[in-house]
Amino acid sequence: MRRVVAFLIGLQAVSAVAAAQTSDGGFDKALSTSLASTAKAMHATIRRDLAEAAAAMPAEDYAFKPTPEVRSFAELVGHVVNANFFFCSQASGERSPATTNFERVTDKATMLKGLNDALVFCDAAFEGTTDANFSQPASMPALGPMKATPTVRGAILMFSTTHNNEHYGNIVVYLRLKGHVPPSTARAQQSQK
Repeated sequence: MRRVVAFLIGLQAVSAVAAAQTSDGGFDKALSTSLASTAKAMHATIRRDLAEAAAAMPAEDYAFKPTPEVRSFAELVGHVVNANFFFCSQASGERSPATTNFERVTDKATMLKGLNDALVFCDAAFEGTTDANFSQPASMPALGPMKATPTVRGAILMFSTTHNNEHYGNIVVYLRLKGHVPPSTARAQQSQK
């Protein structure tokens, strides 16, 4: 009996920790039968997390690197900014308005403006995506080791969201190493009170 009780307590603790780390986007929207609606819901969640995380890191910690071999916090966020402009321009067929390589920006205010501009640019790409044009042919140009790739609009947007989530995971580590609670965790903890 003690083992069963210990197991149930452990299971509850694990699920509470998992809930604190998950998205607050809601299953009802993210698991829609509409691919366009699913993509929009997933983008809305990660865009919020990225914007709040970049704002939460103090300006003096934008130069922080967990180890010398990795990007600084500013370079990491700058990479996300560049990628959002790139992917969303490819998906929408619109020219990217970016004229700055944000991986070289070190100033927090400039970075936050760039991130906000990139996310707004992506908002339009996601909003302009419907189930009717989700499978619209598109092409990704050659980039680094990647060859030019024929694809569809929705796949580029899903790839962008996956890329954002991957790097939000990196950002979370940087925040925690500097003693800050990631925004997604803070919201989950707040909702449990």
